[in-house]
Amino acid sequence: MNFPKLQIQTTKAQIGLNIQQPIQKIEQPKADLDLQQPKAKLTIETSKSKLTIDSFQAREDLEMKNTRSRTAEITQKAMQESLEGVARRAQEGNDLMRIENGGNPIVEHAKRWGQQTYTSLGIKFTPQAGSVKINFDPAKLDINVEPQKVINNTKINKPIHQYTPGSVDVEMLQKPSIKIDWII
Repeated sequence: MNFPKLQIQTTKAQIGLNIQQPIQKIEQPKADLDLQQPKAKLTIETSKSKLTIDSFQAREDLEMKNTRSRTAEITQKAMQESLEGVARRAQEGNDLMRIENGGNPIVEHAKRWGQQTYTSLGIKFTPQAGSVKINFDPAKLDINVEPQKVINNTKINKPIHQYTPGSVDVEMLQKPSIKIDWII
């Protein structure tokens, strides 16, 4: 016995795709650089240093006296010697006036006048240590620096962006189909 058969025939659909890739270009131009650095303002102020040397005492010790000191010293010495001379002469006059008291005042006076007085040798270091006075005032230095700000006129350039979008075209290359038949 023959049974009827069902025969089915199918054709698959075929799709074709046409793809255009997107195109993208990006460029970044360099920035226009404009930087300026002004010079800093610098001021320097100084005061002079001062050195004072007082050698008055050292010059006095070396017998290099000024006229005022020399005159005062000679005046003082002359007054002292004249007072001593007056006192000596008054004493000698008193001795001679009292000759009746005994003794021989004329011989004693002659011995005194005839004797040379001896002086000791005194070693003296001149000028004395510390007789030169030195004073130093150092200079004062004042430095002022005023920095200046940077002048920045830099210009940033925007990126150049070109974009072409892609596309997809779909087409039917083969349509689907189905065929059904009975075979007896």
